[in-house]
Amino acid sequence: MPEFRKGIIALAGVALFAGLASAQVGPTGGSGNLLPPTCTTTNGAVTPTVRTEGYTELTGDIVIVCTGGTSPALGTTVPTTNITIFLNTAVTSRLLPTSTVANASEALLLIDEPGSALAGYGPQVPQTLCGSAAAGAGAGGCTQIVGTTTTTPAGTVSGVPVAAAGAGGAPTFTGTPGANIFQGVVNGSSVTFFGVPALPPNSVGASRVLRITNIRANANGVAGGGPTPGSIVASISTNGSSSLPITNSTLTVGFVQQGLNPSTTGVRNSQNTGTSGGPNFPQCNSVSVTSTSSNTAAAAGLQYQENFGTAFKVRTQGVQNIPGTIYNSESGFFLAAANFTNAATGLTNNAGLADYGTRLKAVFNNVPSGVSLFVSVRDVQNNFATGANAAQAVLVVSETAVDSGMGNNPPTVPQTAVFPSNATVSSGVGIAPLTIIGGSGEAVWEIINTNPAAIDTVNFAVYVNFTANPANNTPAAPSTISVTLSYAPTPSGGAFTSSTGSAASSSLTIPRFSDSLNITKTFATFSLCTTDLLYPYVINTNGFDTGLAIANTTTDPFQTAAQQGTCTLNFYGSAAPTPNTFVTPSIASGTVYANLASTVSPGFSGYIIAVCNFQFAHGFAFVSDVGARNLAMGYLALVLNNGSNLNRGTTGEALNN
Repeated sequence: MPEFRKGIIALAGVALFAGLASAQVGPTGGSGNLLPPTCTTTNGAVTPTVRTEGYTELTGDIVIVCTGGTSPALGTTVPTTNITIFLNTAVTSRLLPTSTVANASEALLLIDEPGSALAGYGPQVPQTLCGSAAAGAGAGGCTQIVGTTTTTPAGTVSGVPVAAAGAGGAPTFTGTPGANIFQGVVNGSSVTFFGVPALPPNSVGASRVLRITNIRANANGVAGGGPTPGSIVASISTNGSSSLPITNSTLTVGFVQQGLNPSTTGVRNSQNTGTSGGPNFPQCNSVSVTSTSSNTAAAAGLQYQENFGTAFKVRTQGVQNIPGTIYNSESGFFLAAANFTNAATGLTNNAGLADYGTRLKAVFNNVPSGVSLFVSVRDVQNNFATGANAAQAVLVVSETAVDSGMGNNPPTVPQTAVFPSNATVSSGVGIAPLTIIGGSGEAVWEIINTNPAAIDTVNFAVYVNFTANPANNTPAAPSTISVTLSYAPTPSGGAFTSSTGSAASSSLTIPRFSDSLNITKTFATFSLCTTDLLYPYVINTNGFDTGLAIANTTTDPFQTAAQQGTCTLNFYGSAAPTPNTFVTPSIASGTVYANLASTVSPGFSGYIIAVCNFQFAHGFAFVSDVGARNLAMGYLALVLNNGSNLNRGTTGEALNN
């Protein structure tokens, strides 16, 4: 997998830079009367598909290529312009406020592809951040002059932006290369880069490249997901002290589709070989899972399948600081050695670095009292074994727990994992209990390994544990556990609201998602362990009486769970009692209850349906005249099919197979 990713990155780099490889990037010297260059915009490499569930989706880079024009004379101030990107949805790039501007963000503008492998002066210049998001290279910011530098691999280069401070004097105005990375300021659905140097590239055939990256967008605010995906559209404008004419100023920077496949994301059967409507658990049969590893049959599985090849992403592919490279991760372009300190919170972040990889959430609701749930700590294969494959996802402690390693070399495997992704459990699959509060509990897994060239599917095992106590209606039956499958975090998790999560923030984690396309399925049902008996003819008139018997046969040689419970007799016919029921005492397993119709319902004639809250009840009726002197008849009660009449020896676990 690492070799595959490296190959993808290398190919992406070749595709991105092929069009520029034949030309020098950045100025090659020269001076004269100031004429603005002519610029046009284009998409960087490819236009990505983004998830309509996402609030903070990375859009594609915007590349502005400028040619022509002439530069001011050496020693004069580099002209600047302001560049604003307008989206048809909110810009949600992380805010990294500085002391001079509140909404400075992780969105960056890079000049002449610094740090890339392209030819020319610009790519060889160190990546240098301008310290003023409010002014850029304008007055009061990281002001630059046209000068000469000798401190790059390209040797002496003249007519380039150099830092104004200590820039030497005439005739060369020698100094260090000027800043070439500028921080964008977010305002609703726009981001503005102030004081961008607008120095023409000077010579015929040369070009100046402005790359805008790390713009995140609220894709949930754009309709998408059908056969024709929605689009995130960017419009580019410039203003300021210098003009920068731009053609083709409107670009599509993202195609919007649902990230989770709604048809294949759901509940699996207990062997993980097909879809399931959820297992049924008879209330009277206990199910035991007693440790943090299990070799028992899982109750069911949860399957998450992406709708397109890059919907699941790892947090980062190492340090991502080569302009224009496609990394297929939740992070964008970020500088390993350049952190931004939030003036409001004092926290330091790398611009472009996500807090974690794609997270997948399962929320279980209506869990009956007395029922415990366990989940696998990593993805599983068929029959819920881990198999020989490396983990694709691991269980994490919460929706928004930030992966450790926020510095220059963040780890691939999150250190917040409940269970190490590479651990082995000799006795079975590693599992962890869920905390159930008010009938609800959730599990969150993080993607740590993915293949962007294929549709990824990840499966997790879920185990159910309870001690049967039908007499106390534990677990409560009939009842149904539902499960909601989604990305994480979402507003329902409580870390943010839909309005705050869909706007730019300095404190909320990235990525964030909406609840609008959550997928809810039935996970499991709990049914009463009952037997319904029909006595078709019962009489207690005209000198006749009926003897009624009910046997509790759950004690047997077939390993059936021994049960006990009452039977409720329901009367239908003439002179039915009021109220129309009679409840027997609790009938112990292996015993027989008997009574007379004249005792339970004097003067009644008709039929009785007995509802017993245990399995395998059987009934007998004996009709006779008083004393059975002249006429007598006996018959077996009919066992009605109520859905809980199982085979002998059936347990809750076996029923799920």
